[in-house]
Amino acid sequence: MSRGSGKGLSLKDKLDGNELDLSLCDLNEVPVRELAALPKATILDLSCNNLISLPSDFCSLMHLVKLDLSKNRLQQLPLDFGRLINLQHLDLLNNRLVTLPVSFAQLKNLKWLDLKDNPLDPVLAKVAGDCLDEKQCKQAAVKVLQHMKAIQSEQDRQRQQKLQAEREMEKKREAEQRAKEAQERELRKREKAEEKERRRREYDAQKAAKQEMEKKTKKETVHTRKPASSSRPPQRPRHKLSWSRSVLRVLLFVLFCILCALAACKLTELQHQPLCVSVNTLYEDVVAALQNHKTLQNMLQHNS
Repeated sequence: MSRGSGKGLSLKDKLDGNELDLSLCDLNEVPVRELAALPKATILDLSCNNLISLPSDFCSLMHLVKLDLSKNRLQQLPLDFGRLINLQHLDLLNNRLVTLPVSFAQLKNLKWLDLKDNPLDPVLAKVAGDCLDEKQCKQAAVKVLQHMKAIQSEQDRQRQQKLQAEREMEKKREAEQRAKEAQERELRKREKAEEKERRRREYDAQKAAKQEMEKKTKKETVHTRKPASSSRPPQRPRHKLSWSRSVLRVLLFVLFCILCALAACKLTELQHQPLCVSVNTLYEDVVAALQNHKTLQNMLQHNS
């Protein structure tokens, strides 16, 4: 393994039992692939190198139990650093760490931790305290784990609140959408009703216009037929008819009186009276004239 690249020299040469010492190798990168091929190396020493960061696949080395990263230039740890669940001993002395990833709370087997000489966040620095002896380093591990678990719980709570707020917002949007759709349906229903009412009015208007046209046509037909009916003889007014009937009655009454007088003069003893004599003479003259008229008529018919 050459300096800087971490390649060229076999890591097996550095392996002593279950301990792999890569300290003071001037490393800029961690040879994760080669380390993954040595699952027996549960103790890894990467101290006193030039490491600025750890690759994300470094967290796949879940067989690590003890890890020394002291005296590097690490500015942060991978976000999923908590995947190293078998880690019990972690030395981060003299780096450039300010905070730890929240997943750090998942290192449930961590028993020893050193965070001295890092520009830690004041709250985290106070929680970690000093690691001047074995007892303090163990206390630091317990306290930092508790602190990170509290942060994780708070973040989970905030995440849950955010999710809840998002759900409520989604429900509100859905409710607003349903209300909008209901309003649109009501509007379409009202427009449909208005359209139906408009069409009904148009239908009624057309029907009324048709009826009016039929009436007008009928009147024109009646007016057209009136001249033909005018050729008929005009009917006499009712008052004229009544007058004619009165005259006829008078004439019939006079005729009746004459007949009665004639019968009296012919059949009673009044026939010798001068008036009756005149009446009888007039009657005989009229009868004779009628007979002569009848005789003349018969002659004319015979000659024709």
